[in-house]
Amino acid sequence: MRVAELVGRTLGRLGIGHAFGVVGSGNLAMTNALRDAGVPYVAARHEAGATTMADAYARTSGTVTLASVHQGPGLTNAITGIAEAAKSRTPLIVLAGDTAGAAVRSNFRIDQDALVRAVGAVPERVHSAASAVADVTRAWRTARNSRRTVVLSVPLDIQAGDAELTRVDPLPPPVPVRPGRYATRQLADLLTTARRPVFIAGRGAVAHRKALRDLAVQSGALLATSAVAKGAFAGDRFDLGISGGFATPLAAELIGAADLVVAWGCSLTMWTTRHGRLIGDGTVVVQVDDDEPALGANRPVSLGVHGDVGETARAVQQLVPVREPDSTYRTEAVAERIAADGRWSAIETDDLSTAETIDPRLLSRELEHRLPADRVLAIDSGNFMGYPAAYLSAPDPAAFCFTQSFQSIGLGLATGIGAALASPGRLPVVASGDGGFLMSIADLETAVRLGLPLVVVVYNDHAYGAEVHHFTGGDDLSTVTFPDGDLAAIARGFGADAMTVRTRDDLDQLDVWLAVHHDRPLVIDAKISSDGGSWWLAEAFRGH
Repeated sequence: MRVAELVGRTLGRLGIGHAFGVVGSGNLAMTNALRDAGVPYVAARHEAGATTMADAYARTSGTVTLASVHQGPGLTNAITGIAEAAKSRTPLIVLAGDTAGAAVRSNFRIDQDALVRAVGAVPERVHSAASAVADVTRAWRTARNSRRTVVLSVPLDIQAGDAELTRVDPLPPPVPVRPGRYATRQLADLLTTARRPVFIAGRGAVAHRKALRDLAVQSGALLATSAVAKGAFAGDRFDLGISGGFATPLAAELIGAADLVVAWGCSLTMWTTRHGRLIGDGTVVVQVDDDEPALGANRPVSLGVHGDVGETARAVQQLVPVREPDSTYRTEAVAERIAADGRWSAIETDDLSTAETIDPRLLSRELEHRLPADRVLAIDSGNFMGYPAAYLSAPDPAAFCFTQSFQSIGLGLATGIGAALASPGRLPVVASGDGGFLMSIADLETAVRLGLPLVVVVYNDHAYGAEVHHFTGGDDLSTVTFPDGDLAAIARGFGADAMTVRTRDDLDQLDVWLAVHHDRPLVIDAKISSDGGSWWLAEAFRGH
């Protein structure tokens, strides 16, 4: 067989869960080999969409996923999605063709390894027919075991070479990192004496949320999450929701008054800590992570524990006595405050709606009540994004896919498609601004072709809202504002259902649509009122 076929079959046998891509001459043979090996494949309309779909599928399913792209422009088109996945430490393989070694004048020739390295991904390549299986296995191991985004380049001359299929066995999972005894004892002592402890769980903790809940009950801690881990403690009476820019006033108050904050698999970025201001000056901060360089990388910590979150939580629980409720944060009074004021949807705000536009907060509250609770939510970037992120609930962390590490608009639609395919049976919901939606609209056809009942809510202010509200400073707005187009009509042209929403009553159309089973997307062109600049973005841009 050819090396191209060997590469595809080897990846299939190692356990790729799903593949997405845009096929060109450089990756056609490898993509077909993947499909022949039984790997489900979705043809996207744009390479950035393909890589983002794969990123979202990997995050939602917990399996290593693959994107397949052509060499040269196929890879450069994909690079924004690759950068997002790399910054998010998504276990993803991007399979890319590459020019032959002798094709020094090829139009497609670029330094792919340098490009990949520049955005934080890991460059790997198949070097020869003899090393092909080892090269592919090395890329797989790096993606899965180190949670890295790997771009595996396979030059055309290597692809065309002859190879023999050798036995490929699934690789055993890595052994979790066990924390040291001294660090475990220190953390246990801190939890034993703290009166107002708070746990903040990040993406690295979502697989261990039961262990963290058990330890929180025993130690008297309140629970919170970073944005990407939203839903980890859904339904818990002591869940504060998201910590950071999206935090409710109550969550900010209780986290700010904590005497001990333990970050579990959470990198404590400026977004999660509001540039450090969310955590009190005298608060003891502990960070637990199985990636040693992550400890203290974004802010100083009092104690860094190098260890797997689950292993650490269970080890610490053996050393912490059961705390009396009245001696910690876990009191009935606190639980009652969380029940009353712990969610944005319960907080009254002024209504900015006009005869032609709907307040984005009112829109988000209505969506929270009208959409089924069993949903998977994907959110694009932009001035609008705090509203769906804060107001729309997620039943668990797999129901919230937040591709925001690169802060690029235009990834939301593809995120929703990838998350939807990884969550059969759940209603997929995408929240996007008009700028991001139009930037990625080619893959609306992909959602239509796949028959996804995807609800796409476009928070449409016919502008690049962040630039209008936060950066222009009275400058000419003609560079960032646009005519108010009929996005519903455009969506219908792709074969989707669509509606325009200007008032609360217009959302009754959504109720009718939800009452019927659908095999195509619904696009809601929601004409939103100006908020004068969203609260969360004003906070976030303090660091810019």
